[in-house]
Amino acid sequence: MSTVIERRRTRTPADHGRVMESELPRAHERGAPLRILGAATLLVVAGVHLEQYFGVHFRVIPVIGPLFLLNFIGSTLIALGLLMPVRRLHGLLALGGIAVGIVSIVFFELSEHGGIFGFQDYGYRAAIVIALAAEAATAILLAGYLALQARTAR
Repeated sequence: MSTVIERRRTRTPADHGRVMESELPRAHERGAPLRILGAATLLVVAGVHLEQYFGVHFRVIPVIGPLFLLNFIGSTLIALGLLMPVRRLHGLLALGGIAVGIVSIVFFELSEHGGIFGFQDYGYRAAIVIALAAEAATAILLAGYLALQARTAR
């Protein structure tokens, strides 16, 4: 039979004020680049919706205008949260970012093919193409981030 002896390093008075290596937070979170890129694409989504709200005057369209403003606010807050060093919220925020991306794509497609809330959009102008690409990228990047987090948790 063998015995395992555990060695513990105790602090001495000379160590006071010095941070032990085991007490340092992990410098690299698995999937952090996907989370950061997902936040960046979500900021693009926010920017396009704000530009359309003011630049294309969507603000005067009932229901659609406020939805564009809410998309801007929600996307911005989620993206900033994803960039903050509060890891325990990142999973929930990533789910929110995925939802914003997918719902935005679905709402655009509904407005393109029959209308939504009495509004019908048409054509793929540059802002729409940029928004659709950023929304799809957001959903893909943040889903990849969540997949890596789930894999790491096992």
